Amino acid sequence: MATNNNNGKMSREEAGQKGGEKVSRKYNKSHFEEIGQKGGEATSKKYDSGHFEDIGQKGGETTSNKYNKSHFEEIGQKGGETTSKRYNKSHFEDIGQKGGETTSNKYGKDHYEEIGRKGGEKSRRNNS
Repeated sequence: MATNNNNGKMSREEAGQKGGEKVSRKYNKSHFEEIGQKGGEATSKKYDSGHFEDIGQKGGETTSNKYNKSHFEEIGQKGGETTSKRYNKSHFEDIGQKGGETTSNKYGKDHYEEIGRKGGEKSRRNNS
């Protein structure tokens, strides 16, 4: 490791990096996964769902302010292409079936009758 010109002494950054590398060599992946799991559980107990909703909202707003519409269109396009390559037609048929069943169970027959009635009324108004 190169040292800076601090009278031959190691900077805090260099000392931190050296320590991190030593710890990384000492422990395996499962050790760090276990620490991460414990930290996640402790954080989950410390804060309620409102806290996580707040930070998610702030993060979403920050990201939205940072990037423009074309950025989101581009990443959406890339994500769609990647997903399309990863899964076959039957996968999309399965998730479409599950989504349809879930929506049907959630809203019931009355909901669909109401939106059908509203759609019919709108169609009649547009055609008169």
